[in-house]
Amino acid sequence: MTITPPALSVFETLESEVRSYCRGWPAVFDRAQGSFLHDEDGHTYLDFFAGAGSLNYGHNNPVLKRALLDYIERDGITHGLDMATTAKRAFLESFQNIVLRPRDLPYKVMFPGPTGTNAVEAALKLARKVKGRESVVSFTNAFHGMSLGSLAVTGNAFKRAGAGIPLVHGTPMPFDNYFDGRVPDFLWFEKLLEDQGSGLNKPAAVIVETVQGEGGINVARPEWLRALKELCERRDMLLIVDDIQMGCGRTGGFFSFEEAGIVPDIVTLSKSISGYGLPMSLCLFTPELDIWGPGEHNGTFRGNNPAFVTAAAALDTYWADGEMEKQTLARGEETERALLGITAECDDPGVAFRGRGLVWGLEFPDPERASAVCRRAFELGMLLETSGPRGEVVKLLPPLTVSAGELDQGLRILARAVRETARGPQDS
Repeated sequence: MTITPPALSVFETLESEVRSYCRGWPAVFDRAQGSFLHDEDGHTYLDFFAGAGSLNYGHNNPVLKRALLDYIERDGITHGLDMATTAKRAFLESFQNIVLRPRDLPYKVMFPGPTGTNAVEAALKLARKVKGRESVVSFTNAFHGMSLGSLAVTGNAFKRAGAGIPLVHGTPMPFDNYFDGRVPDFLWFEKLLEDQGSGLNKPAAVIVETVQGEGGINVARPEWLRALKELCERRDMLLIVDDIQMGCGRTGGFFSFEEAGIVPDIVTLSKSISGYGLPMSLCLFTPELDIWGPGEHNGTFRGNNPAFVTAAAALDTYWADGEMEKQTLARGEETERALLGITAECDDPGVAFRGRGLVWGLEFPDPERASAVCRRAFELGMLLETSGPRGEVVKLLPPLTVSAGELDQGLRILARAVRETARGPQDS
């Protein structure tokens, strides 16, 4: 594919230097449908980025788009704060009947604001309010958001440094397999809790991702998650599962913790909960934790009714019969087989892969190689990003609605990009 450099002058001169994705993908995108984006020059790109996990059902999903257009055309409520609306009622009923009740989950639902970090901030605030303690334990390589409370429980040093002030009341512990199996699970954590001289204030809560997306696709074992839940119960700490990127079916089940058979005290959801890429987030918690006073935590855009419309349509369409979970797991098995072949043929013996469902990471010892693979994939017509503390992991995050043919196409492009970055630039 020959790509003419796009007209980026207005972005480069007017937009802040903080922009990032446009640097790796030098195109001006104009349209998108399903698993594909199209730029203004007519080039087509297979999307294995999916809005950083916000587009589990693809771009402009026709079922969700129809529901949204019908709602707008009848002058449905757009901005509703936390007022009762027909759109919110329809979402809550679908969420209760399709997601919560079949899984015997007792959660109350809170709408904390439009973004994932809003949900995390609400979860942290609620845990501290309930327990009357300040400390929250997080894990190495965690990512929970960009506001100050979320950054305090985020591991990435670059992101943390942007805060400009001390990030307090958060303590990191080793994530699953952080010591490559050489240290028993939670040995350090238990020791600090027991030792009166450790300096660790008794935590209100522990916050964890079952799969660390931004941290490098680090997958927690079900037995590790079960042991963490037991530790929290034994030590009177709340367990918060951040399911913002891995929830809504990304790992197979609607919630990523289902495989472990645990019920967290608090769960955060965002990204694909609206189904259409519209801003929306949820904070879920068990009823006994619902000690908020009216208006004690609020947000102007917590009532994004168009997002409620597409969220309900997504649940009704994709989660009422269990087929989405089966398809995701099957596509995940296909991906795993392909990655096994890619690593077996790779010139670098240090290359490894890991993942669950439809989130996978291909790790290279040299982060420059990972970046080169993503650049070459873009030249071949595919969007991939890197993750991990050094950007050493190529991250695969296709829409859950990706077809078998589209998945095969993407995995073949990935394999080609890996081969061609090993032997130097090649003509396309």
